[in-house]
Amino acid sequence: MVEFAMHNAWLVPLLPALSFVIIIFLTKPWPKLSGLVTVAGMVLACAVASFAAYGVFTNHAIAEKPLVYATRWFSMPGLHIDVGVQLDPTSAMMMFMVTLVASLIFIYATGYMKGDPGYSVFFSYLSLFGSSMLLLVISSNLLQMFVAWELVGLCSYLLIGFYTHKISAREAAKKAFVTCRVADFGLLLGILSLQIVFGTLNLTELAEKINHFEQYTTMGMMTLIAVLVFIGPIGKSGQFPLHVWLPDAMEGPTPVSALIHAATMVVAGVYLVGRMIFMFDKVPTAMELVAVTGAFTALFAASIAITQNEIKRILAYSTVSQLGYMMLALGVGSLTASMFHLWTHAFFKALMFLGAGSVLHALHHKADVWEMGGLLKKMPITGYTFMAGCLAIAGIPPFAGFWSKDEILLAVFDSGHYVLFTMAALTAFMTAFYMWRLFFLAFMGDEKPENHPHESPWNMTMPLVVLAILAAVGGLVGTPVNNMWAQWIYFGHPHEGHVNWLIMIGSVVLGFAGIYLAYTLYVADKTKARAHAMAEKYKFFHNLSYNKYYIDEIYLWFNHTIVDGSAKLFYLFDIYVVDGIIINGIAAFTRLSGEGLRITQTGRLQNYALVFFLGVLALAVALAFTETSAAFGLVTGGAK
Repeated sequence: MVEFAMHNAWLVPLLPALSFVIIIFLTKPWPKLSGLVTVAGMVLACAVASFAAYGVFTNHAIAEKPLVYATRWFSMPGLHIDVGVQLDPTSAMMMFMVTLVASLIFIYATGYMKGDPGYSVFFSYLSLFGSSMLLLVISSNLLQMFVAWELVGLCSYLLIGFYTHKISAREAAKKAFVTCRVADFGLLLGILSLQIVFGTLNLTELAEKINHFEQYTTMGMMTLIAVLVFIGPIGKSGQFPLHVWLPDAMEGPTPVSALIHAATMVVAGVYLVGRMIFMFDKVPTAMELVAVTGAFTALFAASIAITQNEIKRILAYSTVSQLGYMMLALGVGSLTASMFHLWTHAFFKALMFLGAGSVLHALHHKADVWEMGGLLKKMPITGYTFMAGCLAIAGIPPFAGFWSKDEILLAVFDSGHYVLFTMAALTAFMTAFYMWRLFFLAFMGDEKPENHPHESPWNMTMPLVVLAILAAVGGLVGTPVNNMWAQWIYFGHPHEGHVNWLIMIGSVVLGFAGIYLAYTLYVADKTKARAHAMAEKYKFFHNLSYNKYYIDEIYLWFNHTIVDGSAKLFYLFDIYVVDGIIINGIAAFTRLSGEGLRITQTGRLQNYALVFFLGVLALAVALAFTETSAAFGLVTGGAK
């Protein structure tokens, strides 16, 4: 079965794609059957992915020489395009993680979306979304990956804007689509440049040629290509300054938020940079750009999350921040740490989004954490599993987030980027604070009598329990004692794990400090007076954070003032200069010239004879004047 799965990994994206087709053409009138088809397709894909991943991880030779199954799709002189599957530890890990998390989210969605009039359509979109991400993961070349990349973007547009009756959902969908298209234009230019310079888009061939890029192009050109390629992940993974779409993506149904933030769309950008690490590693400027962008985004988003009040918005900015962590790790050259955090983050972030959905389901979509409270007693499964996610993201041992976050901090410290390390450490403290602020406000304290919360049904709580277990033990594959992860996924040479006790203990202290500060402000102080006093004392900074540094407003101002203003100027220039002076001026000159000539066309012979005579007379006078002038010049010249 292992060999079959490895040689037929193309079945993994095909199975959910078949679910999409079956729902659209057969089961759409029967919602429950549509949900079952979607779950079955992804669970079967997960089974195939599990066997394939097992085969890859037990064969260490694949880490050095990936398995590539490709066929020629298009060929012409100078251009050959293949489609195929590339199996290596990174793609195998992603394939397994995406199918596992997606399967749990799909099961959860059968309960969450119960009774929705668009139930079947929703599950068809989910199937297509999962299939597109899996196609992206196993693609053997950049063109195939770009097609899947765009399909993922299309599905996110459909799912974020699924509630078409909500203006906010429609606007969020358009915002996500347009923002990502801007970034994708840069990625497309980068891909085309790679094809022009190196003559191939196959990942294995590119890796070989870029290793000796001096034979093909200059360092300046390589830097430009790397930056263009990186623009795509900046948009897709919600990095500053193209992060603005991601928090608004919560307007879609909660299972969509979990899928986007944990296992599909946003991690695609990180995955692409990881896939192309062989190129970025050759361009120091690009590596610095990736690292600085990641570190700044992580700290920037965390500073926004600490003041937000909507439960899903807090989680959304948390995602932006954690993606910044992953980019930071890639920027300092640690594919191992970045992919490890991507792995653990998928579990605890999916857990927390689904937990938030369970809360919203129980409270009839009341989203403000200040209007919650005491939910742990009424919703124990949701509450305790959510607590597991909070412990993981805060980096408390032995939960999964501790091991992966510590790996990133160590990689940044060892790289010598001490400013970026300080930013990452501060982000770790803030992460623990805002996540436990959320937990304490929503699940602890006094229950609001008007809420009447209740625990969610089994098909919503079962995925929470499984994800909580994964959030607890998912990091054990990468402990310093037996770091199997570093032997599987690496760039260059296998990472030799070592323990830096100072960083390890320091990161735990930062995590507990963040939790303690949140406890002091939101549990020990039952009136929350101290928290309100701090917000009032530092009102300027609080408002700056709460309003997301006014980035959206700046973009709106730029669009309305600069873009629209420039468009109006060009419009006026077109109307009054291009049309008015040039085009209409030429037309007027031609018309007036015609009018003038028409006056001479009387049809009377005597007029024509007169004009002819006057013309001959004028010509004779001119000739006579010319001859006289010449003779005069000759005489005067002779006198000298």
